[in-house]
Amino acid sequence: MLFLYNLAVSLAAFFLKIVALFSPKIKLFVEGRKNVFSILEEKINPNDKTIWFHSASLGEYEQGLPVIEKIKEKYPSHKIIVTFFSPSGYEVRKNNTAADVTVYLPLDTKRNAKRFLKLVHPEFAFFIKYEFWLNYLKELEKNKTPAYLISGIFRDSQMFFKWYGGFYRKALKAFTYFFVQNESSKQKIEAIGFKNVVVSGDTRFDRVAAILERDNSLDYIKNFKNNQQTIVIGSSWPKDEVLIAEYINQAPENVKFIIAPHNIKTDQITNLKSQITKSTVLFSEKENKNLSDYNVFIIDTIGLLTKIYSYGTIAYVGGGFGNPGIHNILEPAAFGIPIVIGPNYSNFAEAVSLVGLGGCMTITNVSELKEILNRLLTDKTFLKEKSQICESFIQDNKGASNTIMNIVSQ
Repeated sequence: MLFLYNLAVSLAAFFLKIVALFSPKIKLFVEGRKNVFSILEEKINPNDKTIWFHSASLGEYEQGLPVIEKIKEKYPSHKIIVTFFSPSGYEVRKNNTAADVTVYLPLDTKRNAKRFLKLVHPEFAFFIKYEFWLNYLKELEKNKTPAYLISGIFRDSQMFFKWYGGFYRKALKAFTYFFVQNESSKQKIEAIGFKNVVVSGDTRFDRVAAILERDNSLDYIKNFKNNQQTIVIGSSWPKDEVLIAEYINQAPENVKFIIAPHNIKTDQITNLKSQITKSTVLFSEKENKNLSDYNVFIIDTIGLLTKIYSYGTIAYVGGGFGNPGIHNILEPAAFGIPIVIGPNYSNFAEAVSLVGLGGCMTITNVSELKEILNRLLTDKTFLKEKSQICESFIQDNKGASNTIMNIVSQ
């Protein structure tokens, strides 16, 4: 089976080069890996002490960041090496200040794994949430390098739990500890023979809790809001926006809306704006305008949504009408904002929990959207109750990073 795995990786490498001729994203994936080893040779000396963190993409990097920061405090003389699998993570965070070296992870061939680990020679290795690359794990085990899984989630659909997944189960022996998010994951991994499992929780709670300690002010958002009730629509997709636009067009004049779409391509922004009859301004055209005169502010740029949530009365988080489902609900929850989402959220444990508690509410059509938003806007007691649930949810679930560090530091 390992032979077939290695063959599949080699074939994937070949076909990706062909697909890269037609796909800009895959081109980044392929081109970005060409100079990885030369970068590592240049930036890491044989005598350097290093610690390696691997994340699939941007979300996993953000999830691991609280641990990265604590590791830096604990081991200030070590170089932090961060790798990404996906361009959507690397291209956004390639200039991050948390790591000393940030590169793509070379594809998981025997040769790449051996060469990468020889150059990086990590004292510890951390994998965030998932991504179990068999050759890298095998080489870590061979080198007796302690390896840890952070915020792991295990599901029945994974190969570890199939009758034919023996070679994948064997690879898990490389891990010194599995730090998992919930009891269900612990039970699943224990059932296949691993007892080195700790329910630490999800490090994303630590990440979003830390947001409250920074400066989240944005003067132009404050001017736009003008002390009015404000609904923030974050990471919206076209299916979300159809419902949102209909609601906006009939909403009271004293309610403001800030929309930060998931996709900020010009044609999509134009389409979104065309659906709205209220006075609307784009972020890209905000200069020399009296923003308080507008009802709707469309953010056609990236990187601002987290701070924008701090100005919200209510948050609508998009993605719930698509696959795999909703975007990050923890950021608005950290600011104690009631959250409304679409129906597809079952793959997200934090959403399932917060819906169960009542701080996050689901809708399937515009009538339900109108009903819940209107109640939140007019019933102060209801709004306060939902806000407190969200705020407590974050505070009650933080601390995973400390649990991990207490064991890693032993």
